[in-house]
This record gives sequence, structure tokens and C-alpha cells, in this order.
Amino acid sequence: MIYLVEHFYSIQGEGRYTGTPSLFFRFGGCNMKCEGFGCQEVASDGVKVLGCDTVYAVNKEHFSQNWIPISNSKELLNILNLYELPKKVDIVLTGGEPLIYASEPVFIEFLEALHADGHKITFETNGSLHVDFKKYPIYKKSIFALSVKLSNSNEPFGKRVRGDVINSIATNAKEAFFKFSIDAESINSGLEEEISEITLHSPNTQVYCMPLGGNKKEVEANSEPLIEFCKTKGYNFSDRLHIRIWDQNKGV
Repeated sequence: MIYLVEHFYSIQGEGRYTGTPSLFFRFGGCNMKCEGFGCQEVASDGVKVLGCDTVYAVNKEHFSQNWIPISNSKELLNILNLYELPKKVDIVLTGGEPLIYASEPVFIEFLEALHADGHKITFETNGSLHVDFKKYPIYKKSIFALSVKLSNSNEPFGKRVRGDVINSIATNAKEAFFKFSIDAESINSGLEEEISEITLHSPNTQVYCMPLGGNKKEVEANSEPLIEFCKTKGYNFSDRLHIRIWDQNKGV
């Protein structure tokens, strides 16, 4: 079963295509918790849940009321009719981790229909789940933002860094780039070595570094130190424009 948590039409707030009008589909479920990011959200039952800045799309136990079961690709495609969209608008699939559904027939049908209608498809993924490019050629026509998790996520290295998966995606996808979430404290804690351990699996793939944070205050606090780090290392700084403008990461 596929679960959709939310959809919204906005601009891409981060990465290579910052500022591009995009229709977002946020899917529920993830193979990681990333509690080290320290973002906290209060569920409807009053429980405070710790994780990433989209913990509501990761934790089904406490946010199940937001998780919509999808059994037919038309249920997803019909969402495009709810908005006044430019022709061939960019489609961004995020989560959670959208690639947990990578082999689901409904998901594949959805992707193929989007591509047939001329939409550019981008996956925002943690880069740890295998994609069968041979069996499902639609993925070769898609873009992958590889948000591989760093140690500040508190996820074990062997789980968050899968060199074979990273290389396969970067090699086979239409386009791929790295996108890291970084807090000021991590910059002085072996960050360069961490990034190098990841990028060695695809050394020609561009690197974008984003300030960690679930709200405007946190993003701004981490931005200036990160900009200096990017200037030193030659990485691309990526703002988190949606959080800076709307002070939230949910449905904007």
C-alpha cells in the first residue's frame, strides 16, 4: 500500500532547482528516523515525536490521520486537476522516503503517466534504497536529489551510506546531485571527511549544502557558518527558501 501524506503547489525551496514552480507529493514512510536532527512535532494525541523536519511523514504510529492510502495511480494523477498549473510543471516526490515504493506497480504507473505528459520528475531521497533501473526504465528519465544522511542524523554509517546505491543512482539517472543538511556544530566536527566518504562513490556529482533546521530561526543560525564552509571547500550553498519565507516545512 502506498501512503500519501500531503500535496502542495509551491516553489522548490532547496537544491539545484531552487525557485522553480513545482507540484510536491509527500509520501509517508521512511527507512530511517534521523532523531539526531532534533526536530520535534506534537502529534494529535499529545505525544512529542522526535526526528527530521518532516517527522509527520515518517512516524505513522502518531500521525496516521495524515496518511492517505493510495490504491490506484489515478488517485495521484487526479491531484494535478486540483491546481491551476503551468503546462508540464515540475513534479517533486518527497517524504519520508519516496523510494520505499520504488517497485510498487501503482507508483510506476504514476511515474510513467507523468513522464508521458511531459513533466520533469525529481526524487528527494536519502540515497540508501536500491532502484532497479533495468526493470523500471522510468527512473532513468528522472532526477535524483541525493540527500545522503550525515552522522548528525544519528543513523549508523552502514545504514545511511550505501556506496553501491549512490553510484548506481548517479550513474543511471537522468541527473543527480548531492544535497546535505548541515548544522553549524557539524562544520567543526570532521564534516569535510564525512562528505568525502560519501562523494567518493560518485566524485563528479555536484554537492549542495543546506542549513539544518525546521524553522526560520534555526535555518538562519546555521546559514552563515555553512556559507563560509562552502566558500572554503567549493561546494554549492543551498538556501531552504520555503522555510525562510514561510517559517515552516509543511505544505508550502
